[in-house]
Amino acid sequence: MLIHAMSNPALKRLARCSRFGRRLLAAQPALAEALVPMLERPFGRDAMVAFLSEPPCVDEDSLHRRLRQLRQRVWLVTTARDLAGSADLGEVVATWSALAETSIETGLAFHHTTLAARHGEPRGADGAPQRMVVVGMGKLGGGELNVSSDIDLIYLYPEEGETAADGDAAVRSISNHEFFVRLGRKLTAALGENTADGYVFRVDLRLRPWGESGPFAMGFDMLEDYLVAHGRPWERYAWIKARPLTGGHHDALAAVVRPFVFRKYLDFEAFAAIRELHAQIRREVVRREMATDVKLGPGGIREIEFTAQVFQLIRGGQIRTLQQRPTLTVLGELAKSGLLAADARQELAAAYDFLRRLEHRIQYLDDAQTQRLPDDTDSQAMLAEAMGVADYGTLVAALDRHRSRVTRHFEQAFAAPQTDQMSHPLTAVCCGTAGVEAATALLENAGYDDAAQVLATLEALREASARLPESTQLRLNALLPPALEVIGSQRDPQATLERFARLVQSIARRATYLALLAEYPAALRQLVRLLAASPWAAQLITRQPQLLDELIAPQSLLALPDWPTLAAQLRDELDAQPNDTEAQMDALRRFKQVQTLRLLAQDVAGRLTLEALSDHLSYLADTLLAETLGRCWAGLKSRHRDAPRFAVVGYGKLGGKELGYASDLDLVFLYDDADPRAQETYARLAQRINTWLGTLTSAGILYETDLRLRPDGASGLLVSSMAAFRDYQLQHAWVWEHQALTRARFVCGDGEIGARFETLRREVLCLPRDAEALRAEVRAMREKMHAGHVNASELFDLKHDRGGIVDVEFCVQYLVLRHSAAHPEMADNVGNIALLLRAGAAGLVPATLAQGAADAYRELRRQQHAIKLSGAEYARVPPGDLEAVRAAVSALRAEVLGG
Repeated sequence: MLIHAMSNPALKRLARCSRFGRRLLAAQPALAEALVPMLERPFGRDAMVAFLSEPPCVDEDSLHRRLRQLRQRVWLVTTARDLAGSADLGEVVATWSALAETSIETGLAFHHTTLAARHGEPRGADGAPQRMVVVGMGKLGGGELNVSSDIDLIYLYPEEGETAADGDAAVRSISNHEFFVRLGRKLTAALGENTADGYVFRVDLRLRPWGESGPFAMGFDMLEDYLVAHGRPWERYAWIKARPLTGGHHDALAAVVRPFVFRKYLDFEAFAAIRELHAQIRREVVRREMATDVKLGPGGIREIEFTAQVFQLIRGGQIRTLQQRPTLTVLGELAKSGLLAADARQELAAAYDFLRRLEHRIQYLDDAQTQRLPDDTDSQAMLAEAMGVADYGTLVAALDRHRSRVTRHFEQAFAAPQTDQMSHPLTAVCCGTAGVEAATALLENAGYDDAAQVLATLEALREASARLPESTQLRLNALLPPALEVIGSQRDPQATLERFARLVQSIARRATYLALLAEYPAALRQLVRLLAASPWAAQLITRQPQLLDELIAPQSLLALPDWPTLAAQLRDELDAQPNDTEAQMDALRRFKQVQTLRLLAQDVAGRLTLEALSDHLSYLADTLLAETLGRCWAGLKSRHRDAPRFAVVGYGKLGGKELGYASDLDLVFLYDDADPRAQETYARLAQRINTWLGTLTSAGILYETDLRLRPDGASGLLVSSMAAFRDYQLQHAWVWEHQALTRARFVCGDGEIGARFETLRREVLCLPRDAEALRAEVRAMREKMHAGHVNASELFDLKHDRGGIVDVEFCVQYLVLRHSAAHPEMADNVGNIALLLRAGAAGLVPATLAQGAADAYRELRRQQHAIKLSGAEYARVPPGDLEAVRAAVSALRAEVLGG
């Protein structure tokens, strides 16, 4: 029979690549024959359950034998399929995880029944039966178990109490604790005892609270007390993958574990804890000469896991999609969240697949729990064949490529901390131990003009920190010298230092932020660039210091936003907080702040044009408005339909996609609903939206809003039906309201209403108009607007003065209203620059004039943005500046509006 079975290509390859497999096939030829038909498909959970169930196990010995026989069958089928190329990594780890879970469930059920017959069923306070909750840790918890792995388990139960004798005198009642301890010992033996048939899984219980000295099983309350009072940083890492496999009560257990693992705010200690854990492993690797270990050695599996899990620990409390277990899934979510670059995710995932498959093939050799490369030539040749490469040298070269990539990404995530700052040349200045002359010389050399003011700022910081814990003061002392050096290289170091000092005072009691900035040069440099670029940015970060979280991953800070993905993440976060209006409002605000900070970082780094920045800020507003609309509708107590027939229209900067960092939103609300309750319902919806946008919470406000562009302005209804809006625009609107329509667009809500709005907008813009009457109306409105923005200074106001931004906007609006009837392409809402170029191409104005005005408009907006970013209240420059720009705008105005 064996000869016939071994004609199977998969079993022949198994015999060549695995000494253990060869011995197992030779020892049980009938088994080999029986397994041949099973090689065509994965060894599924149903087949495992069926094998363990029929016939039923009548005693402990038969249970042990059946479990071990199942393990042999799963080993042979899965290994053969893997080596033959029929099974990918996902199938292999899923099959072994399923074997562990099925074995645990079967052994637990058998021994629970036996113990309950002797001692009664364990009961809770309400009399409900209790079941052991076996928690799988590590790779079993993640569903990633390898072929020769042990399994890390923790034995828990929901409540203390006693077993119920139910009136049977033969039953001796014991405590729930004693019952589950005995049950745990029986389960451990069922899986781990080495009998004549081998073992199923070696069981490791050392991850339980207090380790080997801790209780063999414990209740949820004891676990919670331990995690709160004694849980150590490395245990947070261990519990990331924890997964309850049996017993129910999983939500109750998650409520205990989740707050311990996933903190609400940044937890910089996780970096230090995992860095130290990794350093211990590295020391052990060196001590035991384990450089060839594909799991623990440099660039190995553990470094990929650490890279993924440190971000889970730090950000998982805020990004719920990171609260997952499988390593490859987490890497994908990190890329979606922007915390890991796409190429990094791809390289780490490819390395993980390679290393895990290599790990399996090392273990296939002798079914040994090892991840070390073999040192004998026979094993090396077998390993090379199992990996499908020509020879062992080729295999090692491929392995080295993957490991070098893993090491590079690991070191980027765990960037080396700053060295001891006591040797920094500015330490004496920061600590106040340098004399005035020496301090002045050091500060001038570092780039500061006013040493006395710098020393006063540092002295104020020292006085403020004197009341802080000693550990916090030490962190501040480590932070200040490199910070002073980086700040000194900025364009206005004194102003930047003042902003930095205010931020430090606001975060001084959050020592974790001081540690982040002190230990990570890249984070400190990025922060200083933001503070130097804008007092507005400094104020944003100082008021919301949790934004410092974003400095941890510079690759995400500088990655272009993927708005559909970000919108989905925001939706998931809001869904996770149902019926909690305050939490949802804060989540919206945090989302806006984080995305704004990311855009600001890219802006400061010169990675975005002004047009691209405005587009992204507009997409951000669109995303937030869409979610706000959805949540506000869901929160209305009385709704006459499931989905609102309601739309939000953006005007002004939002409508024209020219938003700045602090722009308000010009909004109009429309509906199309014949229900008699519609007007009242949608008015309440509009009021609720406006409240959500403008309410000041602990996280700030979302947006200031301006609703005065609705029909009849401030005296008009808050919402308009489409019919009323159409009538108003065609019969009653002023010319300036049609001017406003040139920069209006549907933002969110009912798409059909949005399409009808756009059709109406184009209809209005394309109405025939008398050129002179229109010109007179537009000029009159321009003069009225100019009179409302009197500039008493001698400076040129880039927006409102003659030759400025508003002149260009009014000229474009005139061209749209005057010529869209004959040139419908002018009705497109594509922005002032594009419309000017279209007007030039159509001969509505000279092409050279249009191009010059478009360039001038771009430069005016760029200058305005830079000045506003620097903190100035008004965007104004000396009158001699921008003469050519002003001349180009004035020429356009003369051509279009007549001077």
